[in-house]
Amino acid sequence: AVADYRPEEAATEKIKRTDGNKMTLTLTPNADIAATLGERKKPEQVLIGFALETTNEEENAFRKMEKKHLDFIVLNSLKDSGAGFGYDTNKITIYSKNKDRKSFGLKTKTEAAQDIIDVTLQSLLLKKNVE
Repeated sequence: AVADYRPEEAATEKIKRTDGNKMTLTLTPNADIAATLGERKKPEQVLIGFALETTNEEENAFRKMEKKHLDFIVLNSLKDSGAGFGYDTNKITIYSKNKDRKSFGLKTKTEAAQDIIDVTLQSLLLKKNVE
């Protein structure tokens, strides 16, 4: 995943440790790829974003989905044992802009990716049948 921030200045050489000296690292925001894509999205396109939240998970995920003009948002929680960083498994909830919610149990990240594809395809097929 693309990080929200990056170091403002990149070192061209190794920064040597010196006794007792502290280092301050200044971070600058990266471009918001999802927001940029949301601004350019065409009606026939489907945009899926991801949210890793630690507080007010559902509320923050919906806010992000609306702000960035996403059709779906996949919420990852760090609160679940065996999910998130450092694991080969994840537990996700997929929300749609229509406020539909689909939660999945702990699965491998490959299985979770397949769940995202399945939910998206199902939505596209329903949309096509309505039109």
